[in-house]
Amino acid sequence: MATEPPLVVIAGPTASGKTSLAIKLAKKFGGEIISADSRAIFRGLTIGTAKPLEAEMEGVAHWGIDLVDPGQRFTVAEFQAYTMKKIREIRSRNHIPFLVGGTGLYINSVVYEYQFPPGAKNDERRTKFESMSIEELHIYCGKNNVPLPENDKNKRYVINAILRNGHTAKRRDGPIDNCIIVGITTKKDILAKRIHERAEVIFDSGVIEEARRAAHKWGWDSEAMTGNIYPVIRRFIEGEISLDEAKRRFEVLDWRLAKRQLAWLKRDEHIRWMTLDQAYTYLAQRLVAVNKSW
Repeated sequence: MATEPPLVVIAGPTASGKTSLAIKLAKKFGGEIISADSRAIFRGLTIGTAKPLEAEMEGVAHWGIDLVDPGQRFTVAEFQAYTMKKIREIRSRNHIPFLVGGTGLYINSVVYEYQFPPGAKNDERRTKFESMSIEELHIYCGKNNVPLPENDKNKRYVINAILRNGHTAKRRDGPIDNCIIVGITTKKDILAKRIHERAEVIFDSGVIEEARRAAHKWGWDSEAMTGNIYPVIRRFIEGEISLDEAKRRFEVLDWRLAKRQLAWLKRDEHIRWMTLDQAYTYLAQRLVAVNKSW
């Protein structure tokens, strides 16, 4: 029998409803949420990254959000160390830690206790590669037989793959003890509808002004500004595309992100996939049962 609260992992693609599910469970069973979203770590980018607003958190503590400024480096190893510390702190309060997100590498680093090779921290080499364009990095990987990462458009991910010399971190064969893992599965038409609706909300909530402020402070070429919605908004601001076209392109990008996230997560045989309703029932039953032991 476990003597402390379990780690509950809720994985799934963007717009699948996993955050709302986690908040509902955390409120009922006394939990705190750690975001596993590589876009949510950046300060000043709230609307475009669809972070939950304070009202949406419903009083549930959220961690893993607004950790660094755009352009500041934050590695998977740093996320792992941060998250393990938060899990210990949450458990010390006799609360349940919920790890929630769609960034598979973040989740796996915790669940499978990745041991990162020291080469990934080589600052001198990193500086050299950061001066190269993404196209140059791709050419370098091709010439040196370095497998490209899941998101090969993310410069940081490509550089990390190079610094690891194409080798992945050492990891456990199975999940850590006292860990419950579910994945949220959603029908394609429903997910597409949610992505469309979220795009409308994001554009109606001031994301264009947010992008202007962030670009003024950190520049359009900051890594956090080169992914997701911000390059699309830049093209709108510079008069290259209309507002309707910007919305359409963002929906396409979010759909592609969801597909990449699912492709990564589906490779994990330890994730139990279910709908939102099924996941709530399953996790609630599990938490009621284990609650008797701690």
